[in-house]
Amino acid sequence: MPRLLIADDHPLFRAALRGAASDAVAQLSVREADSLDGVLAALEADQDTDLVLLDLHMPGNHGLAGLAAIRAQYPAVAVIVVSANDDPRVVRRALDHGAAGYLPKSAGLDELRDAIRSVLACEQWLPASLRAAVARAQSSQHDTALASRLASLSPQQFRVLTLVAKGLLNKQIADQLDVQERTVKAHLSAIFERLDVRNRTQASVVLRELELSDPARQLEA
Repeated sequence: MPRLLIADDHPLFRAALRGAASDAVAQLSVREADSLDGVLAALEADQDTDLVLLDLHMPGNHGLAGLAAIRAQYPAVAVIVVSANDDPRVVRRALDHGAAGYLPKSAGLDELRDAIRSVLACEQWLPASLRAAVARAQSSQHDTALASRLASLSPQQFRVLTLVAKGLLNKQIADQLDVQERTVKAHLSAIFERLDVRNRTQASVVLRELELSDPARQLEA
């Protein structure tokens, strides 16, 4: 039985996704999360999850950082990004950072069903309306290198990087991850080397490069 996790902070949208997903795949197990912390906790509790439908903008996630976190910590889990942002350059970046598909929130239910079926069949999926534009949106060398460096981190190293970016000190990180402080220092040394940075501030900047503006909030403003 395929296992799906729907990650979005809007209950009505989650309900619509759940209904469409259940129509797309028979005997589908579906769970929900409304924050990035909830997503990571759900994946830790059920590491047999096959697919995540991930909103780019939800509590704890403001862009591609959540995608990078899932891919680093749970590389066997496929991710379809679901977003109101249909900029081909953003779609290209999401694919570069490991997304298996990209679904604009303006897409119809038939497209959602097709996306889920395709990705569960180990295929990459994009809506027909975006394929040509995304193909023209070449990956930047910087973003390709960034994705490669982040992908080189172990799951625990990525967790340490995330906590460093939140401003936690080594002792606080050690307490939260239930490890020795010297272990955190060893992880930081490896992180600095793999990301080609010199200190905690520069390492934090790497994650901030994955932030994106939220089109919905721009409209509200």
